[in-house]
Amino acid sequence: MAPPSSMVDFLKALCLVPLLFGYGHSIAAPFDLFKPFGSDNNNNSPSDNFKTSYDGKWELLTKNAAVVGMHIQLMPNSRVILYDATQEGDSMINLTPGTPCRIVYPRQGDPPGTKPRRDCLAHAIDYDPDDGSMRPLKLESNGWCSSGGLTADGTFTSTGGWYEGERAVRYIQGCPTCDWSEYPTGLASPRWYSTQAILPDGRIIILGGRRAWSYEYLPPKGRDNLPAQLHNFPFFWETTDPRDENNLYPFAYVSTDGNLFVFANNRSLLLNPVTNRVVREFPVLPGGSRCYPASAMSALLPINVESPSQVNIPAEVIVCGGAPQRAYRMAEDQKVFLTALDDCNRLVITDPFAEWKKEKMPTPRVMSDMLILPTAELLMINGARKGTSAWQFADDPVYTPFVYDPEKAEGKRFKILKASNIPRMYHSTSVLLPDGKILVTGSSTNPRYMFKNVKFPTELRLEKFAPHYLDPKLAKHRPEILQFGATKELEYQQKFTVQFEVEESEVEGSGVKVTMLRPPFTTHGYSMDQRMVVLPLVRLRKLRGGTYRAEVYAPPSGAVAPPGYYLVFVVNGGVPSKGVWVHIH
Repeated sequence: MAPPSSMVDFLKALCLVPLLFGYGHSIAAPFDLFKPFGSDNNNNSPSDNFKTSYDGKWELLTKNAAVVGMHIQLMPNSRVILYDATQEGDSMINLTPGTPCRIVYPRQGDPPGTKPRRDCLAHAIDYDPDDGSMRPLKLESNGWCSSGGLTADGTFTSTGGWYEGERAVRYIQGCPTCDWSEYPTGLASPRWYSTQAILPDGRIIILGGRRAWSYEYLPPKGRDNLPAQLHNFPFFWETTDPRDENNLYPFAYVSTDGNLFVFANNRSLLLNPVTNRVVREFPVLPGGSRCYPASAMSALLPINVESPSQVNIPAEVIVCGGAPQRAYRMAEDQKVFLTALDDCNRLVITDPFAEWKKEKMPTPRVMSDMLILPTAELLMINGARKGTSAWQFADDPVYTPFVYDPEKAEGKRFKILKASNIPRMYHSTSVLLPDGKILVTGSSTNPRYMFKNVKFPTELRLEKFAPHYLDPKLAKHRPEILQFGATKELEYQQKFTVQFEVEESEVEGSGVKVTMLRPPFTTHGYSMDQRMVVLPLVRLRKLRGGTYRAEVYAPPSGAVAPPGYYLVFVVNGGVPSKGVWVHIH
């Protein structure tokens, strides 16, 4: 005979005593807070998050970052590489004493009789966002409007650029004395405004660029690609608008099926990078143009892996903002800045019957960055309401960041955060840091460094922005990662543990998730190789006090998470820990 319901309630209450009051100073048997895999408690929903009305905080780090943050990459040592164009003029930092000066040779269009000159200034820095220290780096070739990203071993690779840099490949590793090593003829085709992406097998593909109707794969370090190694790609020719172009810096994402999604202007397709064949084309995205100089924001939405054995994992792309097709032409010919687009559009690229789904943003945006946050939300930051990319072709700065929650219902996905007081226009960038804050830099709307007598002066100030989840009132809910399994070298499908502590010791299993973020290379409003995986959480156990152990599985394959360095976060009710670096291969 079953015991009376009052007895059942009494026994349940006894079982909850250790959970409510902790285990004292000795480690008791772990207490499961999380159902075995297959329950509906795997990934938390927005309703599980702690409530906050906090809209963020801005902090000025320095008034002089020495160079314009036109290109930015977070390195696996948690430092940041910033660089601009070598033709921008005099930067504010000299090369390290003893470093030979760069020789600048006459270029086409220079006045007759122009002689070679010495440039002893640095156009790149290695910056520490924690202590503010910076180290000058020497760039030989011009990386202006180049592409970039991390290789599988964590080396930052920059490809293409302008003039003598258009076929260059540059490498730099994260160490206290590392500097660039450059190969000026590594690429078979000139690549200016091209896109770089890492593939499931670790190869790197470089796509498009100005008048480059092709793609190629990064050669081994020190070798040159030959013309025979180019892959013609008529898609780039077909998506080019006369004069406006609108298909530069194409968006590219590895889908969970291993194919490469490529978006240019308003069209997109899937490319098989093994057979080099187009798998399928998607419907046209109406409303305007989306790629440089129309410069919309785009990202691959966080990938939710529901179980270690899951086979068909959905992948969805988002594209927000941009400009009318003729906006560049109007700005150039008439100095008329057309209002940017104000829509967000989502496409499930693994759906054989995929269709774009449209919604409205709070305001039009062009030239903005879109960053994936540790919480699996998206941050939209920087940019303008009118015009396009290019020198002095935009106006009406957008000072307010938006947060977009893809898991919420339409109409409830946007949250407006605290405004900056610095206009971040053309050539502004941002990057997520391991502490969960955003490093914001750049803005250079003029062909040279100009600080006076222009509407938008060259901007050398560096800021940090603390988003909503860093509300001081939520600090007691913020996890701190104490231990990370036996190793930070992960293999695909590997089960591992993350031990963490929360000051507020009551943690709900349904409110915890573990996210894994690949840090992107950001330039010109597009974050290349940005990727997040929400990992399968199979068990959450309370050890003692506010200490917990989460058992999770690494991503199942390189198609879900290409090899390389990632930041792992524990998120408790929408409040993320600081990130811990891991390497998966």
